[in-house]
Amino acid sequence: MFHEAHPDAGPVEARLAQVRAEIAGTGTYWHTREELAYGARVALRDSGWCTNVLPWRRLTIRDLRGVRDARAVASECVEHLRIAGGGGQIRPLVTVFAPDVPGAPGPCVWNEQLICYAGYRDGSGRVLGDGRYVALTETVRRLGWQPLAQPTAFDVLPLVVETAHEGPRLFRVPGDVVRQVPLTHPELPWFARLGLRWHTVPVVSHMKLVIGGVTYPAAPFNRWFVGSEIGSRSLADEAAYGLAREVAERLGLDTSTERTLWRDRATVEINRAVLHSFDAAQVTITDHYAEAMHRLAWLRSRRPGLRRPAFRLDPQSAQRSRFGGPPRFGVPPQRPEELTEPSGRLVLLTSRRAGAGRAS
Repeated sequence: MFHEAHPDAGPVEARLAQVRAEIAGTGTYWHTREELAYGARVALRDSGWCTNVLPWRRLTIRDLRGVRDARAVASECVEHLRIAGGGGQIRPLVTVFAPDVPGAPGPCVWNEQLICYAGYRDGSGRVLGDGRYVALTETVRRLGWQPLAQPTAFDVLPLVVETAHEGPRLFRVPGDVVRQVPLTHPELPWFARLGLRWHTVPVVSHMKLVIGGVTYPAAPFNRWFVGSEIGSRSLADEAAYGLAREVAERLGLDTSTERTLWRDRATVEINRAVLHSFDAAQVTITDHYAEAMHRLAWLRSRRPGLRRPAFRLDPQSAQRSRFGGPPRFGVPPQRPEELTEPSGRLVLLTSRRAGAGRAS
């Protein structure tokens, strides 16, 4: 695919021979930077996560295949958030960490997104925060994370990064990379008093990137939010924040039966608040109608093929992102550590070390 799209790269036969020789000698092969970038862009485009208005050919690919240690992975995830935030103009970005190779599996991130809100269940069964992450919150607490003395509905969970040689480790997400938009409504003054907010950069972090048979288990990627992802799937949904009933009651709707469609009407107003607030804060966001048209266009143009580059979610990764397990490598958990700032020299040294290992 890469050679078809880039005739200047020369005939594919010579590259295939090189790849086969590498596989025969090491059990795997190393993508060129150009192949990696092309594969990641095609994977994001074909995944359906990338809208047609997004200039996928200009996506920024951060090649960090030499990074395997948990602390370095967490630091570069923070750097991803910092770069992608762009002062409100969300910048689509993919960060690719070390691949799985024979005898040395790559790292993985448990969190569904780099920024996830905690969910706390009290003795009566009521949930404060995001109900989708109650089990994950309990797991990271067992691993040593301590929430604030007075938990809130929007406490950011630590990153859980797992490596084969370290096990799962926790890292705090610094507050300066967690930009959040307070939610208000264009016509309902009381909506602001609900105290709702949401983070601005949706970095999907629990899916693996597969390109040409090579698997990168940690390859966080982002585009920008669709408003309904926040309003419908997160704030209104009973499995997450379950705010539809409270909003409906404040609107004076009849909630005694579902046939009044109070839930739909409340959800519409929540979605309106999300779009209004992000627009007012000058943060990139799209609505679900525009997204639907882009997805349909993508489906019409999609070419079938199981071996095309793709972001894929396996059942265990999905389970880790919600329930905090099972560990990928079965290594006993470590105590939490504070996240250090990323070091350009660290990345350079690890990249050189990986290159030296391949050369040997």
